[in-house]
Amino acid sequence: MRHTLRTAVIAGWLLAATTVSADDWPWFLGPTHDGVSAEKNLLARWPAEGPRVLWRATVGLSYSSPSIADGRAFVFHRLGGEEILDCLDAVTGEKRWRASCPTAYKDRYGYNNGPRSTPVVAGGRVFTFGAEGRFTCFDAAAGKQLWQRPLNDEYKVEQNFFGVGGSPLLEGKLLLVNVGGSPDAGIVALDKETGATVWQATDEGASYGTPLCATLGGQRVAFVFARGGLVCLEPATGKALWRFPFRSKLHESVNAASPVVAGDCVFVSASYKTGGALLRVRKDGYDVVWSDEAMSNHWATSIHRDGFLYGFNGRHEYGTTLRCVEWATGKLRCEQPALGRGSMIWADGRFIILSERGRLILAHLKPEGFEEIGGVQLLDYPCWIAPVLANGLLYIRNESQLICLDLRGNSAP
Repeated sequence: MRHTLRTAVIAGWLLAATTVSADDWPWFLGPTHDGVSAEKNLLARWPAEGPRVLWRATVGLSYSSPSIADGRAFVFHRLGGEEILDCLDAVTGEKRWRASCPTAYKDRYGYNNGPRSTPVVAGGRVFTFGAEGRFTCFDAAAGKQLWQRPLNDEYKVEQNFFGVGGSPLLEGKLLLVNVGGSPDAGIVALDKETGATVWQATDEGASYGTPLCATLGGQRVAFVFARGGLVCLEPATGKALWRFPFRSKLHESVNAASPVVAGDCVFVSASYKTGGALLRVRKDGYDVVWSDEAMSNHWATSIHRDGFLYGFNGRHEYGTTLRCVEWATGKLRCEQPALGRGSMIWADGRFIILSERGRLILAHLKPEGFEEIGGVQLLDYPCWIAPVLANGLLYIRNESQLICLDLRGNSAP
């Protein structure tokens, strides 16, 4: 009986170690890959000074969001000539471990030289994809490197405008990566345990968007918004099902926002006078529902709620507006200026918005307009990294500082 009980306890530990909490935020755009949180009982109103700050940390250069899992915050950034992965206590900010690797990446356009890709945390492991294309797997508890692959070197990838920017997607036992390599290595699937290539497909160039998997019409598909457009594949095999060409006519342009899926449709959007397109997915292809410049996402992915898309429309800070468009038609319903190229998430019936000038805003967004509930200035420009919400705590950052705020409605200690 003691042996049976001990076995059951160990099994419980193992299950807990491999199960992601519903309130964790273990990868880019959160647990459901769409910037939407299922958390409830968050602060409905903020005091004038904003939510309570739990801790602040000085960080290095990066455009990578923190990933939160199992009480740990994983922060991917650059200090001097090293790419750094820090593991912090998610509640206190205390450093648990640090892993580093030399880097020589230099941005061609004068932006910061840190990593752009957000870590993926699952099954006791954390995966990073550096600006030079170095893909690394670490033990999440101890920080030990388990495997590493220099994908850009292996697949002969020439540096894109800003280095590697898209984050990996975990799909079952596979990590889907828009590598942009050759030959026929535009999209690659890696075994998460060993790092071995399971399949590689297409000759698509790399973009800055993150892949997305969904089940439509009973069929599991992967959407990759690559440099030249949207690619639909079988995630288990890499078999290409169809391709939708979608890119600006300007050479110096990027696809950076991730696909958005609702019902049987998928939405893609880009700036540089490109706009957005909604596709209805069939088993053997797609139909274009609409294509219009009513929503042109530069890098922040739009959020779908109740039949409407909410997102930042525009290429530059001045002239960009926060818009609401009808999902089914692309019709513009309303827009809000003066927030710049912000980013946002949705939680507990409200939007949490971070403007690129560092103002944090709680708001109701509806087709009828924008209603600010609370707002506070917290960070300096530029804030180009999406907020993260995990277990009632909000994490925001810029190029030098990471802040953790308490949004728990019961003001738990």
